[in-house]
Amino acid sequence: MSSESNALADRPRSSVVGIEVPHESAALHVTGAALYTDDLVGRAPGVLHAWPVQVDHAHARITSISVDAALTVPGVVRVLTQADVPGINDAGVKEDEPLFPGEVCYVGHAVAWVLGESLEAARLGAAAVEVAVGPLPAIVTIEEAVAAASFQGTPRTISRGDVETGLATARHRFSGEIRIGGQEHFYLETQAALAEVDEAGQVFVQSSTQHPSETQEIVAHVLGVRSHDVTVQCLRMGGGFGGKEAQPHGLAAVAALGAVLTGRPVRLRLTRSQDMTMTGKRHPFHATWEVGFDDDARIVALRATLTADGGWSLDLSEPVLARALCHVDNAYWIPNIELHGRIVKTNKTSQTAFRGFGGPQGMAVLEDILGRVAPALGVPADELRRRNLYGDGQSTPYGQPVRHAERLTQIWDRALQTSTFEQRSAEVEAFNSAHPHRKRGIAITPVKFGISFNLTAFNQAGALVLVYKDGSVLINHGGTEMGQGLHTKMLQVAATALGLPLGLVRLAPTRTDKVPNTSATAASSGTDLNGGAVQDACRQIVDRLREVAAPLLGVAPPEVVLADGRVRAADGSAELSWYEVVAEAYMERVSLSAAGYYRTEGLHWDAVRMQGSPFKYFAYGAAVTEVEVDGFTGAYRTLRTDIVHDVGDSLSPLIDRGQVEGGFVQGAGWLTLEELRWDTSDGPARGRLATQAASTYKLPSFGEMPETFRVEFLERAHESGVIYGSKAVGEPPLMLAFSVREAIRQACAAFGPAGHCVDLSLPSTPEATFWALSEARTARAPDPPTSGSSGALDGIRATPVPAER
Repeated sequence: MSSESNALADRPRSSVVGIEVPHESAALHVTGAALYTDDLVGRAPGVLHAWPVQVDHAHARITSISVDAALTVPGVVRVLTQADVPGINDAGVKEDEPLFPGEVCYVGHAVAWVLGESLEAARLGAAAVEVAVGPLPAIVTIEEAVAAASFQGTPRTISRGDVETGLATARHRFSGEIRIGGQEHFYLETQAALAEVDEAGQVFVQSSTQHPSETQEIVAHVLGVRSHDVTVQCLRMGGGFGGKEAQPHGLAAVAALGAVLTGRPVRLRLTRSQDMTMTGKRHPFHATWEVGFDDDARIVALRATLTADGGWSLDLSEPVLARALCHVDNAYWIPNIELHGRIVKTNKTSQTAFRGFGGPQGMAVLEDILGRVAPALGVPADELRRRNLYGDGQSTPYGQPVRHAERLTQIWDRALQTSTFEQRSAEVEAFNSAHPHRKRGIAITPVKFGISFNLTAFNQAGALVLVYKDGSVLINHGGTEMGQGLHTKMLQVAATALGLPLGLVRLAPTRTDKVPNTSATAASSGTDLNGGAVQDACRQIVDRLREVAAPLLGVAPPEVVLADGRVRAADGSAELSWYEVVAEAYMERVSLSAAGYYRTEGLHWDAVRMQGSPFKYFAYGAAVTEVEVDGFTGAYRTLRTDIVHDVGDSLSPLIDRGQVEGGFVQGAGWLTLEELRWDTSDGPARGRLATQAASTYKLPSFGEMPETFRVEFLERAHESGVIYGSKAVGEPPLMLAFSVREAIRQACAAFGPAGHCVDLSLPSTPEATFWALSEARTARAPDPPTSGSSGALDGIRATPVPAER
């Protein structure tokens, strides 16, 4: 570990990080004073409103577009079409997302945009645009795409060991498949942009985006200008969850194009229905698998093929697939493994980033396998998982050592202890014996999640820190705030690095003209990357101030300490105020601003061979959840959840606790409630998203929260080489929610004979749960497991085979 990394992680005794502080905008949020992108419209006189012209075909060729009728609608100013694009007619980075398409690729695809003096005028104008199309065959499901060989992107493989031999010699062998549903982001603030042009032709875009630099690049290439002609600002987002990493770019480009062509500000904000029909979701996956175990119920080999539904364009599907493949192992050692991944092209929205970025889908494969085969192996599911946890000296299938693997065991044991798992398991069994129509289940599941972007180049960040003559501090960094508390942590990092009270530091909105070439705020890396950059800028300023203060204090510069707003000699012999030193630095013409930079050390990744160390570290956790299922309806209640999670040395415990709780609930929504349904019929509605509103798409609410919810952070968990010893917390907790689904599986199994293997759909909705428990009720008691067995797991027990196999 380099001295630079150690300095990054060292936390001073007098520190603002590590204390509980509220979110920096909490008061603004709860009072309604916080401004979001669309709230800025009132500050833009003469603003025009944009409305999409959507086509209700899953797949069709556009033969003509007539805008004449729209231009006669009162209040309509202009209709934007492909002919208006001065630059590149593409909204993505893969050159496969035409901003104004010549071919409709999903139901709701926008082919033109109407600008009006009012939103109503724009809406009526859009309705008047005449679009003639020639329908084409549409592919809606993964199965249809595979049958039609409708693939996109590059297939990838991760392998280690000898899978064929491992499976052939395994004492217990099973095969099966799983369909994994997608998920709607359902951020409270829908996609929004506001664009205007100044007298010099500079384009300024306010965008609800997680990736301002990429939004800037897309706007520039659509307009046919350089990046320095476009500035993108993100004040804050009302939620993002990955849905605003790539999806906002084209919408911002439409607004910017309208502003350039009309000379007036243009506002674009999608309605909820438009947002759900036009923007991407979490990728649905399908996986087939074959797995072998030894007589001690340890995995000896796994072969699986993961197929991701990428939708109509590639978007971020390739890195999502890569992360999925890298997380199939989750927290478990698999000596022989072969994982194949591929992406299909369907006539749906372009599926995109979502919290966990493929990791949850990859983990779902193995967690489902373990939950299903445990009864066939005659081993409790919790014991099966415990036996297969990573140990010291082991590495992932892609070759990265699993550092601090002992934390997995510590977390697991602590979760069992704090949840009184053994005692409550006995209580669950007693309850189930006494209640024929209600059953309970309790389950524990682990998480091992890699932190960093898989693409090494993205693991860099910049910051700009300004100290003013009055001693106040303004920080700019490249990360965006979507409610997750990144700005709060950056304020704490800056105050700690400068040795100041939190109140002296203020944060400016994220802008591309302050910090250029930034990566998306994604991959749970926002704090690690931007925190490192902010700390670097602050330390440059501190080093300069030490040089100024040293002669005044009568000590050498290394002996100058900045803490609590004071500048003192290390031996306590002399002291100055922060303000005095800043004033003296100005008088001596010492710079009081600095540009900070950080890049993550120790990363290397071969994306073709799928080998290397793509992650800085792994975040660990475990959750115990108990549920109760109604045998008549399949409805369930989450009675209690106990979480033990590794956040390193927390920078901001209150923020981190909120992230753990929120991530868990969002994960539970994906796994048990949130079902996306597209019309797969051959009728005129084929390819239509049927769940396009809160009335038809079930979101988790207070009723789905655990009635008892306990969160504990792993103690003595300092992480070297990371900003002040902390760990990322944005995505990993989402996957703790596997414990909810596995508890539901256990409850379903309790309706049937001992040893019954439960096949449970994902999402495990009340409907799916009802069918699973109904199947359990009619199942016959399985034969005792033999020393060698194999079979296909489709909700029934594995078929015994001769032991010599």
